Order: sequence, then structure tokens, then C-alpha cells
Amino acid sequence: MQKDMGEVSGEDDLYTKDGTVDYRNNPAKKTETGSWKACPFILGNECCERLAYYGMSTNLVLYFKKRLNQHSATASKNVSNWSGTCYITPLIGAFLADAYLGRYWTIACFSIIYVIGMTLLTLSASVPGLKPSSDPKEVQTAVCFVALYLIALGTGGIKPCVSSYGADQFDDADEVEKKHKSSFFNWFYFSINIGALIASSVLVWIQDNVGWGWGFGIPAVTMAIAVVSFFSGTRLYRNQRPGGSPLTRICQVVVASFRKFKVDVPRDKTSLYETTDAESAITGSRKLDHTKDLCFFDKAAVQTESDHMKGNIDGWRLCTVTQVEELKAIIRLLPIWATGIVFSAVYSQMSTMFVLQGASMDTRVGNSSFKIPPASLSIFDTLSVIFWVPIYDQVIVPIARKITGHKNGLTQLQRMGTGLFISIFAMVSAAILELFRLKYVKRHNYYELEQVPMSIFWQVPQYFLIGCAEVFTFIGQLEFFYEQAPDAMRSLSSALSLTTVALGNYLSSLLVTIVMKTTTKNGKPGWIPDNLNYGHLDYFYYLLAVLSVLNLGVYLMIAKWYTYKRPVGTLR
Repeated sequence: MQKDMGEVSGEDDLYTKDGTVDYRNNPAKKTETGSWKACPFILGNECCERLAYYGMSTNLVLYFKKRLNQHSATASKNVSNWSGTCYITPLIGAFLADAYLGRYWTIACFSIIYVIGMTLLTLSASVPGLKPSSDPKEVQTAVCFVALYLIALGTGGIKPCVSSYGADQFDDADEVEKKHKSSFFNWFYFSINIGALIASSVLVWIQDNVGWGWGFGIPAVTMAIAVVSFFSGTRLYRNQRPGGSPLTRICQVVVASFRKFKVDVPRDKTSLYETTDAESAITGSRKLDHTKDLCFFDKAAVQTESDHMKGNIDGWRLCTVTQVEELKAIIRLLPIWATGIVFSAVYSQMSTMFVLQGASMDTRVGNSSFKIPPASLSIFDTLSVIFWVPIYDQVIVPIARKITGHKNGLTQLQRMGTGLFISIFAMVSAAILELFRLKYVKRHNYYELEQVPMSIFWQVPQYFLIGCAEVFTFIGQLEFFYEQAPDAMRSLSSALSLTTVALGNYLSSLLVTIVMKTTTKNGKPGWIPDNLNYGHLDYFYYLLAVLSVLNLGVYLMIAKWYTYKRPVGTLR
């Protein structure tokens, strides 16, 4: 009998316990699939995709101005609208991945759409007839925008799925693999910034000095390489099965709770409805343990006589505890998600106010005649991320692990909070630099000078601090929204975290609008005039710093209240 039990135990150790399957839809074997051996293909895909995205988008506003003859305001608005779409479409891709296609096929299908869009954009910039002339035709502009919105759709299927898919390669039930999963998120973000570094340096130079056909063609080829890299690892991947529509399950809990508005929740929570099987009723999801908060929704799992009268259980009247806990998990994520919006507003200053500030400074490199474009200083943000990721993974985590005793050094909430704290100093740094710049202008009466003789490289600290904050907050957010999401809602949760970037941009625009409307009364130039020498951009930075302090305070209260999800059992 002991031998038989040993054989069973050995058999169990061969397979993952988180419900993942291989490319043939068989239970995934630990030794043949997943873990770090599958990750290079996913990281390679992400690096190439981000290189393609940033290589095409970084200079897009200049393409609209120079080739499509659009005014600055129009070009800027079109880029903003397109960028916002790129961070909204992930909700579509995430829903399809969680409900029907699974992450593998969602990434595969949307990557092909992405390549088609990149190819069409390249053709529109290089083929006679499609290539815009000095007076571009409507059809040429239309082809360009069709290509761009195909890319936006393509990225919507990749963004929310790739990080989650990489994390799927590590078994939650295996303590060793679970520890490696945290490192995966660090190296995932590292690969993003390697792609961004090449794009913002090499590809931008090619677009400005060689031509837009090559400038868009190289990202198109890079995206094709990303697709090849992804498909190359097919036999090694572990796949989570789609669990059906998560939105339907959420709606069922809400409807069932209100239907049983007058029903009392029993003190004995074990009497709440749950399947008797070891596995959850939701495909691709482990059972979740009951939590005490948000108890109103527990009414959906209260069993009444009418629930069992017809034999078959109506999901709109009675839901399992796991289904209820899915909704609770998403609701608990929302306050944490909301605090990410202010951070994203701070992050967005790199492509707006930091650039305007840099443009009003001396852009020469040393004593040479070579001038660095103000937007190119964002390379120091990328270099900061590339510097801090291995430092965090190899130095900070081991030290923090000894102090806190936590296997990852810092909890995900502690990591994100640290990033929010650092971002305050990024804004203070930018404000102090602007304060000194304005004092320099006043002292030497440089008001009418377009570029004050003060080196643009004084901006490096604020970019470096933003990069450091990214490593803590954005990577922590990636890991947190994956770990705390219900198993069958992880793509949707990742998409939700991405919307903070879009909303952060909108918040920044709203603040600028309010500030300008408030500070330009009675003929005053306001804080952010066309000539910054007459303004007070430092006040705007201080405003963001104050908002960041308040946001951190709210975050700390939310983090103290937060209840981590508790999965029970396995999927086998």
C-alpha cells in the first residue's frame, strides 16, 4: 500500500497543480514545460514588440506634422487619441482571452493583426501613390490612420496577456517556481525598456536622417520577429484554460445578491453554496476561500429552498462562494487601481512638461555644436530602469528578505508604495530645477531668450527618479494585479491596470486645463505660457508633488485595509 501511495505522489509531482495544460491540451509536465525555459520566447516577443511600438510611436507627432501637414495642436491631439486607444483596447483582448480564446491564441491572433498594421503603415510611408506628398490626399491620410488603428487593435490583444502568460509558466503551488515568478516580472519590465532604449535612440535617428519608410519598416520587421519568437516556444508553454465570460459571472453575483436582499447571511459560512468537488465550477480557476468583508454579496451564495426546486441551479439566483469571491477580489483591486492614476499622471510629464522645460534650456552636448532633442532625454528614464531592475532583483530583494522575512523581500503593496514615495521626489526635483532656471532668467533678464544658457542635462535627476519609481510601482502593479486577480480573470485584471496609464494622461490634461483657466485671469500669463520664462511651471510640479503626497496617504490607508485573496486546493 505504501508503494502505491508513493507511486501516486510521484505521479502528482510530474504535473503542475495550477490547472495548466500543454499545447496538446494535456496536463502540463513540470520538467518539459514552463518555468524559465519557456520565458526567453515570451521575453523576446515582448522586447521586439515594444521596440516596434516605441520605434513607430515616439516620433509619430513629427510624422503627422511633416508628412501629413497637420498643425501642432491637431497632430498632438491625434497622437493622444491614438495612444489612449492603445490603452483601452486591452479590455477587448483581455475579455476574449479570459472568456473564450485563452492567452496563447489571443496573443497569436492579435500579433498577426499587429504585423498587418505595421506593414500597411510602412507601405503608406514608402510606396508611390500611398506616400504623402507636399499636399497629402485624403486617401493617403486615411490609409495611415487605418494602419495605426489596426496596430492599436493588435496591441490590445498583446498588452494584457503577455505579462500574465509569462507568469502562467510558473506553478503557484510550487514554492520554488512561485519565488521565480516575482523575478520574471522584473525581467519582463527590463525587456520592455531594452526595446524602448533602442527605439528612442537608433530608430528615431533613422526616421529623422534616413527616411520614414526605413523608420517604419524596421519596426515592422521587428514585430514579425516578435511573432516568430512567440510561436517558436509553443511546445514549451503552459496554458490556462479560458473560464467563460467573467463579466457574466460578476453580473450573476450582483443580480443574485439583490434578489436575496432580505435574506440573512448565516453565521456559519460553511453553509454557503459551493461545489462538493475538489475543483472549482469555473474552468481554469481554483476555489477561493471565503473572506469576511463585502459581506452583502455573500447573499448570492445563501441557499434557499426555491434554489433547488427545479433540480438545475439557476446561476442568476445562486452562485458559488468562489464566484462571489471573484467579484470581491475585483472590488478590492479598484481602490489600489485608482491610486495608480495619480502616479501615471506624474509619469506622463516625461512626454509633456519635461520636454517643454528641456526645450527652454541649452540642448548642446558639452561645447560641441551637436544638440540633443529635448524628448530624447527620456533615454535616462530607460537607463534608470535598466540599472534598477537587476539591482532590485539581486541586491534589494535579498537584503529586504533578511529584514522582513518575506520570500519576495517586499510585499507587492510595499513595493508599489515605495514607488509612489519616490515619485514625489521626482516632482520636487523638477520643481527645484525650474525654480533655479527662473531665478537665472530674472537675474540676467533672459525673458525673451528661447533657450536659457543652462544645460538640459540638469534634468537627468528627475528622469532618473521617475525610472526608479517605475521599477517599484509599475512592476509591482504588474505582479499585484496578476496575483490578486481570480485565476480566470487575470488578463482582464492586467488590462484594468493598463487603463491607469490612459486615465493618468487624461488627469494631467485636466489639471493643465484647470490651472490655465485659473491662473490666466486678469491678463496674467499663467503658470504654463508659451514662453515659460514668464510662467511658473515649478508651481505645477509642486501641485503634482502635493497630489502625490495625498495619494500616498490614501494608498497607505487602502493597503492597510486590503485583504489578500486566499485560493484553496488545486485544479486537479
